[in-house]
Amino acid sequence: MRAKPDLSRVATASADPTSRTFAIAGQTLTAPKADPGLYLVATPIGNLGDITLRALETLAGVDIIACEDTRVSRRLTERFGISASLTPYHEHNAAVARPKILDRLAQGGSVALVSDAGTPLISDPGFKLVREACAAGHTVIALPGASSVLTALAVAALPTDRFFFEGFLPSKQAARRARLGELSRIEGTLVIFESGNRVQDTLADLATIMGERDGAICRELTKLHEEILRGPLKLLAQNADDLETRGEFVLVVGPPAAHAQVMTPGELDAVLRSSLDSGSVKDAVAYAVEISGRPRREVYARALELARQTHAGDHEED
Repeated sequence: MRAKPDLSRVATASADPTSRTFAIAGQTLTAPKADPGLYLVATPIGNLGDITLRALETLAGVDIIACEDTRVSRRLTERFGISASLTPYHEHNAAVARPKILDRLAQGGSVALVSDAGTPLISDPGFKLVREACAAGHTVIALPGASSVLTALAVAALPTDRFFFEGFLPSKQAARRARLGELSRIEGTLVIFESGNRVQDTLADLATIMGERDGAICRELTKLHEEILRGPLKLLAQNADDLETRGEFVLVVGPPAAHAQVMTPGELDAVLRSSLDSGSVKDAVAYAVEISGRPRREVYARALELARQTHAGDHEED
């Protein structure tokens, strides 16, 4: 069992990089040296007050903190008076940094892995490090905490008994619509990350493919300008032009209705159009039959009609 932080000891914040202390409300608390191992530490997604006591104790007690951006993580450590050695670990340097971290663990060191915000490995780097640390027999410990996925799911007012986390959708519309067609068959609530410069386009595609469902737009969760918009996807898309697009977005989409096991004509058309944009009629039909629940004869006839409409439009432009 790990020792608890000494809550009775009050001291002046130290600039000593080996100091294993952290500060809360003007009090400096002593943290025990962390046991050897890799610690996956969740950090706040916006409000720094959401950091846990265990996270602070661990960040103060480890030998090094591996983080995506040292500038971002330094704001957190400085806020809580932690004198820690920060080392970058992100998708661009992971191949070089990972062996060094594993070597540190092999020598009996303790390393905390953090992302810029939220729980490590959730749409953030770290999976390969955890996998290789486990394979080498090192202790890996997860410290639960903030997560934009769960925060958005909890506040969306949509079913939470079953959900699917997608992360970021493809940036190109044809690929995005094709992926949404696949996601439309999942019988659960969907959680999607999106950037501000694409959120309006994604809402329009969601309305086209899953427009009968309810959704929620979660912007800047836990931050000063947090905003939650709820309603039918079609209405959210219609009002998207008035949406403040600065900040970070999580979109939550309710599950399909119990009777919605077969795609509506509008959903089928959206899937076929996006598939025809990038492939043949044969491939579009095969894909749509697989995910739509509609008879092949019907799908094939509709695909031919849409293909003819597209070609007719091309000739009109000529």
